[in-house]
Amino acid sequence: MGIESDTTTVHLAVYDTLADWETGHATAWLARAGFTVRTVGPVAGEPVTTLAGIRIVPDLALADLRPEDSALLILPGAEKYDDGDELAPFTATARAFLDAGVPVAAICGATAGLAKEGLLDDRPHTSAVSFYLAATGYQGGEHYVDADAVTAEGGAGTGALITAGPTEPVAFAREVFAALGAYEGKRDAWYRLFHDSDPAAFAELNA
Repeated sequence: MGIESDTTTVHLAVYDTLADWETGHATAWLARAGFTVRTVGPVAGEPVTTLAGIRIVPDLALADLRPEDSALLILPGAEKYDDGDELAPFTATARAFLDAGVPVAAICGATAGLAKEGLLDDRPHTSAVSFYLAATGYQGGEHYVDADAVTAEGGAGTGALITAGPTEPVAFAREVFAALGAYEGKRDAWYRLFHDSDPAAFAELNA
């Protein structure tokens, strides 16, 4: 059975080699919709450095993050997911969130982290490409979906799991909005504006 979680705070995992571009649409537009975005790093107050060389000081240490204090956990990609198991505590936390009924959203390299954690073995999912995840040795290849972004709805009290590849930050954000009920009635217009550059969507989004 899922827990009652904070429905207005979203947590963004931050760590060295974080891929800056992958979560910007999601976090910026969630903030515009009234959500609070808090960063979670290995150590609170100890800066991490993104792929662009931008330094981020985490608001919270991973060890202090509880599922009941969050509406959703976002795991951006990072080169460190391919370099070893340093970020395994973040994917272990993702497991705790899902088990508690709180959704998790992972993009790019973070999907490989989830695969290593066994979280993609029995859920529909996507990533950069199927053989990228296959290289982790995971057992979920039959559940791989060739799509921009995939949401595997949670069942029996488990949280929904969103996955996407590195070239689909807009589709990733759309699925995050849907999981949180943000931009109801306007998500299609938002997607068409930022993914398809549809000028008509601007008026719809701002109507």
